[in-house]
Amino acid sequence: MSAPEADRLDPSVWKIAAVALFGGLLSQLDATIVNVSLSSLAVDLKVGISTIQWVTSGYLLALTLVLPLNGWFVDRIGAKALYLWCFSAFTLSSALCGLAWSANSLIAFRVLQGLSGGLLAPMAQMMIARAAGKHMARVAGYVSLPVLLAPIFGPIIAGAILQYASWRWLFLVNLPVGAIALLMAILFLPGDKQDTRRRPLDWLGLALLSPGLTLFLYGAERIVQPAGGASFAAGIAMMTAFLWMARRKGDDALVDLRLFRGKVFSAAAVTQFLSNGVLFAGQMLLPAFLIQAFGRAPGDMGWMLAPAGLGMMLVYPSMGMLTDRFGIRRVSAGGALLALIATATLLALAMRGPNLFVLIPALFLRGMGQGAVGLPSLTAAYSSVSRQKMPAATTSLNIVQRLGGPTMTTLCASLLAWKLGSHATGPAVSSAYAWALLLLCALHAFTFVVAMRLPNRLDEVAIREER
Repeated sequence: MSAPEADRLDPSVWKIAAVALFGGLLSQLDATIVNVSLSSLAVDLKVGISTIQWVTSGYLLALTLVLPLNGWFVDRIGAKALYLWCFSAFTLSSALCGLAWSANSLIAFRVLQGLSGGLLAPMAQMMIARAAGKHMARVAGYVSLPVLLAPIFGPIIAGAILQYASWRWLFLVNLPVGAIALLMAILFLPGDKQDTRRRPLDWLGLALLSPGLTLFLYGAERIVQPAGGASFAAGIAMMTAFLWMARRKGDDALVDLRLFRGKVFSAAAVTQFLSNGVLFAGQMLLPAFLIQAFGRAPGDMGWMLAPAGLGMMLVYPSMGMLTDRFGIRRVSAGGALLALIATATLLALAMRGPNLFVLIPALFLRGMGQGAVGLPSLTAAYSSVSRQKMPAATTSLNIVQRLGGPTMTTLCASLLAWKLGSHATGPAVSSAYAWALLLLCALHAFTFVVAMRLPNRLDEVAIREER
């Protein structure tokens, strides 16, 4: 029996999704390829690792620096025009990276690449939300799958390039991909000039939020260093000042905080913050746990942690079917509960000792649970705002997502460092990791509580209209 007409997706949606796929995939793949090639770049360019790591750090910080401008740019020139400009600039800066003559020039061109690529992933998210509507979970589930594979294939591609060609091809390989993506964008993306509106840029908000986000993320990774702690504190102060100012400016602010007054949007945003946070905190904590507490070799981490990634990849393509059958709230909260149970199992292992027959299934189930939380809540968030508010919603959601990872990672890492002390050995190490995993369980439980505030069906979501 054929699906009801209302449940069928127009073929144009898949064309738009294919264009959006290139944005998220290329941005993620590029970061992964370069990250695993830093030692080779350091040798070829005759600099130390402390210098060459800015090829990655500069790129990632530039991604964050430009993020708050997403909503304003879309309102001003339209989504299609912005996507074309971003992809053109990303492709051009990739060529410049491939032509770099020194480490400093490569770092500078990577910052340009990050500035142009920083809006590709948020734009991809917004275009899918606009085109797919209530089917966003289904479409985004398939589109996200290749992005999840990027960390797996990135090292393989980088290894092949470095074995058979110059490091310059790490960047030049983007040129044909960028050309194909640009052609597809021109052909398949619908025009949206009718949705543009002229509004002044909030320069003060930009001066507070963009550097504040960047300092926060930079400091979170270096929190134990004096400079890192100062950057972290400065970032929090600047973001706090932005929030105070944005509340007064309303619609004229760089980010419209009135979106968070909506119960559905605020619940979805907090769920995104927490789910992204526990994902990154787990990625930091679990490898260290297996190495220090269980005595596993770093080389074992690939196959030991693979079940978590496989669990996520298994559940992503099923998101549309699961949300259609069980509803947004049940799937998202159920995923958070499954991740909580799996993480509690890891906590039990920390207290009782290693057991591979328990560890591997627990990691697999944790990956499945983590994969089921994000997309349903994202669908609810976009369904709760009008089409005109989608650019602002995209900016807000991506900032919240970006903040979740370092915030939760810093919390877990700080607790772990405190419990480990300077001379922890034997059972004290397992005990320290047990405390950190207990905190991670608490964060999963909080995610479950917040996800229970999501609507179960999209027809329960009241669309906010423009006043």
